[in-house]
Formats: sequence, C-alpha cells, structure tokens
Amino acid sequence: MYQCIRHTRHSDRRSVLICASQPIIIIIIIVSIRSLSSPMSKPLLFVALCVLPLIVSATRPLSDPLVVQGRVYCDTCRAGFLTAVSTYIAGARVRVECKSRDSFLLTYSKDALTDHTGTYKIPVNEEHENQICDVVLVHSPQSGCALIVPGADRARAILSTHNGIASNTRNVNSLAFVTEAPVAGCAQILQAFDESD
Repeated sequence: MYQCIRHTRHSDRRSVLICASQPIIIIIIIVSIRSLSSPMSKPLLFVALCVLPLIVSATRPLSDPLVVQGRVYCDTCRAGFLTAVSTYIAGARVRVECKSRDSFLLTYSKDALTDHTGTYKIPVNEEHENQICDVVLVHSPQSGCALIVPGADRARAILSTHNGIASNTRNVNSLAFVTEAPVAGCAQILQAFDESD
C-alpha cells in the first residue's frame, strides 16, 4: 500500500506528488529534493529510491503465510534413512532458523512441536528471500532415541514467494533422531537393501 504526500518547493512554488510504500522513504525524498544543490543529495536520493524499498520489501509481512512442514522420525537402525522399523516421534521440538547470506548471523528463529504423527507445521509470516533457512532438530521427548547426528539434523527450507513455487506450503526432508544401538531385525533389513543394489 502506497502513501502519498504533496510537496511544494519554496524556491519556485512547484508542487510535486510523492508516493512511496513507507513514510520514511517519503521523508528522505523530500529532504533530498530540498537539498539538490548539496553534494550528498544524489546519494541520499539513490538510497531513498532504490535501496530502502528493497529493504522494506525483504522484511514485509506476507498476507498469506508460508507453512514449513515435515516429519521427525527415530532412526532405529542407525541407517541414515527411513526403514520398515523406523518410528515417527510425537512431541519432538524443531526450529526454523534463517541466517544472513553475507554474515551468517541468525536473523529469524521459530520453534514448533510435532503432532502424534511426527509432523510439524510452522507458519512463517515474513519474506526471507535473501537468507539461508533450515529446519533443525532441537529436542526429542524419547530418551531412547535422542541422539542428533550431524547431517541428519537439518533440512533446507526456501522461505520466499519469489522463487516460482506456486504453493505456500514448503515441504522439507524428514529429520531423524538416532538410537544408541540398532534394534533387533535391522541387520536383515539393511541386508535386503544391499541385495537390491
């Protein structure tokens, strides 16, 4: 939504209608117009017209939020993938984390719990187009399946509406907590995978 202000220059009494998406941008434009003879006015005008709208649009709230969804399971065979004896974990805590592409500093974080099917759905109301976002494991309620293995503890999430994805649902790969030792029957299951190769 744009806001407009009519600005009249005192020197020649000409009136200009200035419209922008944020009031601060309008103020910077007016200050730049008033001091066009100043050497700093052109860079200031450039910032007002080009840089600030990008910053504002990058952090604007979405009218229809993105929903990050996935599942958390217990890797009972320590296989690194779902098997017939893997179980989904209810009440597992996961977190969406977004970091700056330049500094890798954390810019956004939101936690959620999985439901009885091991599924989580995390609504994200902001655009994170120029950030790297992942869903990461935080905590397992199952003491027998609570180990976090690097690589299986996070999944990438694209949290932007400017990427060609039609749906606002962002499905991410399943995440796994791991048991201390494989359960009974895992040797036969993994052997079946070897034989199929």
